[in-house]
Amino acid sequence: MDQDVIVVGGSFAGLSAAMQLSRARKKVLVLDTGMPRNRFTHASHGFPGQDGNSPQAIQTALRAELAVYPSVSFRKDAAVSIAFEGGGFRVSLADGTALTARRVILAYGVSDTLPDLPGLRERWGVSVLHCPYCHGYELDRQAMGVLLRDETALHQAIMLPEWGPTTVFTQGAFKPSDDQVRQLTSRGIKIEETPITELNGAGVTLENVGLADGRNVPLAGLFVAPQTAPACDIAEQLGCAVNDGPTGPYLAVDAMQASSVPGVFAAGDLASPMPNATRAAAAGVMAGVAAHRSLIFDPDLIPAA
Repeated sequence: MDQDVIVVGGSFAGLSAAMQLSRARKKVLVLDTGMPRNRFTHASHGFPGQDGNSPQAIQTALRAELAVYPSVSFRKDAAVSIAFEGGGFRVSLADGTALTARRVILAYGVSDTLPDLPGLRERWGVSVLHCPYCHGYELDRQAMGVLLRDETALHQAIMLPEWGPTTVFTQGAFKPSDDQVRQLTSRGIKIEETPITELNGAGVTLENVGLADGRNVPLAGLFVAPQTAPACDIAEQLGCAVNDGPTGPYLAVDAMQASSVPGVFAAGDLASPMPNATRAAAAGVMAGVAAHRSLIFDPDLIPAA
């Protein structure tokens, strides 16, 4: 085998997994395309010891720490397929080469499908946001909005007045029940039924949203709950079981981050219904430890039936 473990994905989860394996002196390769989900945001918040640093700076620091260990290597390439072979896995890469590994950790994350509104996509991660814990404090109690498209967004909206005055925009897609209206209004949340048609502001900042009736509503930030899906189909190729999450499917894993396929572990947003940098790093630690334990206690890998 070329590697003990191949980690597919080099953001917080993948690098944390590689750290545990490299410290166990296992030969580990991290594959990464340099396109993490968090690449649009300027700063990562709520990550202990890294609060306010950019995701790119955090990844660079983690890679520098890993570079101290001689058994870890990095390759900027995408895995396009993985198949069980000879008691391990054959990983085919986008450049046409193939590598083998005894175990695989999937940490390639998810992709977001955003609402189709003029001015929204270019502000994603800066003034169009998904997580109040990650970005709410920086809005500095200014006016904020929520696209109220489903129950997930409703839950988010009810929380948001902790960070500033909040308006929900139903967009004609979600009609709150009477009880839900009472919940919203009891929190001081305004309900706007006229749809947003565009987002306005200099550069990637948000100053207001334009409505279908010609009005402009001042906002410093707009929260959305994007639909998510695995960033590639490798887990599907392997036959990994999935769960339905509030924003889309995610890989089913046990407490040790093992997937339903023997020898395949998963961590990060790909394997969690709740995306979060700290949780991703912690899950990566567990996946790395579990993969190492598997090599010791279950060395003869048997593929799933």
